[in-house]
Amino acid sequence: MQDPRPEAAPDPEAPALAAALPGPAAGLAGLLGRRRARAGGRFAASAALTRPAWALALLCAAPAISVLVTALFGSWELLGLMIQAMLPRYALATLQLAALVGLGAGLIGVGAAVLVTGYAFPGRRLFEVALVAPLAFPAYVLAYAYTYLLDHPGPVQTLLREVMGYGPRDYWFPEIRSLGGAALMLTLVLYPYVYLMTRAALLHQSVTAQHVARTLGLPPRKVLLRVTLPMARPAIVGGLALALMETVADFGTVAHFGVQTFATGIYRAWFSMGDRAAAAQLSVCLLTIALALAAIERAQRGAARRHQAGRRYEALQDVPLTGAAGWTAALFCFLPVLLGFLAPLAMLGSMALRAWGPDMMIERYWGFFANTVILASCGAALTMGAALMIGYAGRLAPGPGARAAQLGASLGYAAPGSVIAVGLLAPLAMLDNQLDAWSRAAFDLPLGLLFTGSIAAILLAYMTRFMAAGLNAVSAGFETAGPNIDASARVLGCSVWGVARRVHAPMLRGSILTGALIVFVDVTKELPATLILRPFDFDTLAVQAHRLASDERLTEAALPSLAIAAVGMAPVLLLARAIRKSRPGAS
Repeated sequence: MQDPRPEAAPDPEAPALAAALPGPAAGLAGLLGRRRARAGGRFAASAALTRPAWALALLCAAPAISVLVTALFGSWELLGLMIQAMLPRYALATLQLAALVGLGAGLIGVGAAVLVTGYAFPGRRLFEVALVAPLAFPAYVLAYAYTYLLDHPGPVQTLLREVMGYGPRDYWFPEIRSLGGAALMLTLVLYPYVYLMTRAALLHQSVTAQHVARTLGLPPRKVLLRVTLPMARPAIVGGLALALMETVADFGTVAHFGVQTFATGIYRAWFSMGDRAAAAQLSVCLLTIALALAAIERAQRGAARRHQAGRRYEALQDVPLTGAAGWTAALFCFLPVLLGFLAPLAMLGSMALRAWGPDMMIERYWGFFANTVILASCGAALTMGAALMIGYAGRLAPGPGARAAQLGASLGYAAPGSVIAVGLLAPLAMLDNQLDAWSRAAFDLPLGLLFTGSIAAILLAYMTRFMAAGLNAVSAGFETAGPNIDASARVLGCSVWGVARRVHAPMLRGSILTGALIVFVDVTKELPATLILRPFDFDTLAVQAHRLASDERLTEAALPSLAIAAVGMAPVLLLARAIRKSRPGAS
């Protein structure tokens, strides 16, 4: 059989060494020379992948670096006043909000993923997809809908006063415009992060590990707690990290509910006080929180690795839940779908019908729809391609440099989109000015602004903003692939690029699709970066909804808000089915 490995170039030192040594020693010297040449080829091939990956990580970290430079060299006077007056309040509210959202999203996401993956109960097939549906709604849209429903002049309290005969001050009702209300809105739209990544990890687990645990005397509950969930821990923590970073960076929900967090402080310092240096300094606080979250997760993980211990993948066996247990599981899965999707959909639908009229220009919304889909598709493809390259480079060359590159590339997720946009504006404007000056000097031809205010700038902002989502999904997928897989493929003649294309890409299909879904839906909802960096007369559905809501035309803003949910539901329906079939051995 012909050797499938590529022929390596001979070592130039091998002939001289072979001539100087007699007999078997000469053959040994030639073998050592060929091995050295092959090792050098492998190193060069690995470097050809890791260097572009580190360049991409540096590109993603460029806005954070720009913000850090602005913060360091700006005036510290306003920040000193804010530290004395408001910074403790910002820090406490941000930490409380993150704790509440992390607890709620973890309980709902992990619990729902375990139920729909390992148990059979009424409506399970429907809940597999329906549990992802709230991800299509922006949190601020849910805030508008529930404020309309539960506020003092809303239909719920109005009906309560009419039925009970209460006056305006005769009863107590939970205040939706509060930190608890903001935490509820964010939990309802962010738990799908944890659900998707946990479900993708559970689908890739082999049932043989559960069989071994059962033969050792563990009951099903302890098998779940001591075997199944620990093996899915990287995915669970990755989903929680995404939810927490999205929480600390949220502005629309907390601003609507009057909750003072770092995000609202950044906007107040920037737009109300006109001090960009103070806004950058507060942004550094958010970036520090993101770095702390990632560092804590890495420290807790330590050197532990969780891989499938064999090549045998048996079909997952559903545990039937009958009677009260089955209906309890169905109710647990139905409540987040009801509160996070069905109820807001009904409220927004009634508001849109009320705003419908002959003067509404529906043809304009087709343009907003097309712009949104194009940006979301290109942003998801670009982000997941870069995340796969950075994650694979970290697998090839693990160490402090790879970990620093991944952390740096993930920092943008904790910063508001406007901070990312302004962090990009400075280097892009500098690049445009240098190119224009060179063109004028060399060809007497003005170029103007090539990158600032372009589609490329928006896509770069999206990649920077949502790289953490792609990296967490890819890293969770790599955690399930044993280290010997790469070595086995290389022995069989695969190059570094061949291992990525022929081995890891099929194995990571579920994780890649999960990350692509998250990035696609996040791009459709992203508002500040699109507002700042979009070209002239290039609006999306999120921009149109924000414009109408800013004018207090909430009923008219319901239509683009529903369109945002429709755009997000298309990949949910397609990819949820693909994720279910992504398990190795699935038909």
